[in-house]
Amino acid sequence: MDSLLIVSPILLPLATSILVTVFWYHRQVQSSINFLGASGLLLMGILLTHSVWVNGIQAVQVGSWPAPFGITIVVDMFSALMILITGIISFSMAIYSLVTIDRRRKQFGYYTLVNTLYMGVCGAFITGDLFNMYVWFEVMLISSFVLLTLGGETRQIEGTFKYVTLNLISSALFLVGVGFLYGMVGTLNMADLAVKLADYSNPGLVTVVAMLFLTAFGIKAAVFPVFFWLPASYHTPPIPVTAIFAGLLTKVGVYSLFRVFTLLFVGNIGFTHTIILVIAGFTMFVGVLGAAAQYDMRRLLSFHIVSQIGYMIFGLALYTPLAIAGGIFHMLHNIFAKTNLFLISGVLHHLKGNYDIRKIGSVLNLYPFLAVLFLIPAFALAGIPPSSGFWSKFFLIKAAFEDEKYLISFVALVVSLLTLFSMMKIWNEAFWKNHPTQDPDKEPPVQQLFSRPLVFMIIPIIFFATITLAIGIYPQPLYDVLMRVSHELMNPSEYINVVLGGRP
Repeated sequence: MDSLLIVSPILLPLATSILVTVFWYHRQVQSSINFLGASGLLLMGILLTHSVWVNGIQAVQVGSWPAPFGITIVVDMFSALMILITGIISFSMAIYSLVTIDRRRKQFGYYTLVNTLYMGVCGAFITGDLFNMYVWFEVMLISSFVLLTLGGETRQIEGTFKYVTLNLISSALFLVGVGFLYGMVGTLNMADLAVKLADYSNPGLVTVVAMLFLTAFGIKAAVFPVFFWLPASYHTPPIPVTAIFAGLLTKVGVYSLFRVFTLLFVGNIGFTHTIILVIAGFTMFVGVLGAAAQYDMRRLLSFHIVSQIGYMIFGLALYTPLAIAGGIFHMLHNIFAKTNLFLISGVLHHLKGNYDIRKIGSVLNLYPFLAVLFLIPAFALAGIPPSSGFWSKFFLIKAAFEDEKYLISFVALVVSLLTLFSMMKIWNEAFWKNHPTQDPDKEPPVQQLFSRPLVFMIIPIIFFATITLAIGIYPQPLYDVLMRVSHELMNPSEYINVVLGGRP
């Protein structure tokens, strides 16, 4: 039973994808199956997280082949949390998609593709070897590529071309790095790699390979200077697809960076993690500058994805227990806040017929409850106390000051102020100002916020806002969990022993 629970994050989306394909011509049945599959993934995420919290790190050797010879599935506290987050995202998007994905996209396999994407994401989180991580990345790439083009609009095709080109380069670099590692030590099992790389005779070569993985995963995570594919593509598909991408896809790249630069490439942290620190600073600053120049809400939020990723790898670069916990805290908070802001942009488009914040206006007067829902993730993104974003940034700045990294701390604080400026720009243009249209006949009709179909769009927004508020008001439980995650990442002996069965 424990083995089935460990592999369920892969099997459940796979089964859901197959079932919705079987009922290809029954849209209502597909929606129901998708909702049940998403609910099941959320439940499995809760059970898996509880199991790891109580029983510790768990692993399954597929086909009973002993590690490192077979395929290893391993779940520690970090990967269990990411599976739980994936379940929350999939559950919420199953509700939001009921009324926001048009019939044409459903006819061309939206539900099949999105569940295949979840399978790839979960597989990347719980795989125990690098080659299978590469395979799961390719599963994600194929499904996300089709999701981006689903609908066949010109802007989608243009954005997808940039997305696929950079990600194929990333995949090629990833595969080259995998080949180098196998040629060097004869294994791709991550626990076995950690043991053998620690004693490898040529540490300089290990550092070179580390740079290959930093580049490959850096492209996936959209860090500076290889981030431009993200704001060029993420604003083109329907909002549920964008929200899934914003919440999960780049975070898989960040997760991979945390995994390999705490488990494998730790022999020369004075060099590798200093480079990551520089990249983090530029990613934060360049991303927020790009956001400040935008008026299309989706493009503005897409640039903020880039900026916030800088904070996440900032924690990795400092490489202290508090910094690692703060970086992952920021990743989890950002998944909820950023996904919620994209969902709100979808509601604004439904109500006002536009994503350009200069052409919206009057939302505060017409929909005050929606304005409050916007302020919760907006303040969290900017780090206004006592929001969830405040705590993650507090932990990161505290860790940076303890490590005497004052310049990057200053950059992080300035970026927070510029983030607040961007959020207030949305507030002023879309919520505070009157609608710019002077002709009353052209005013969008006022709709009830809790009428169908809007109720299916508002429920996930309230759900995410509640999580954001809970984390901000009472951060201690999550902080305690993440300190355990930090301990496991920085002291990987338990991970290695569980995977290798106690073999030295």
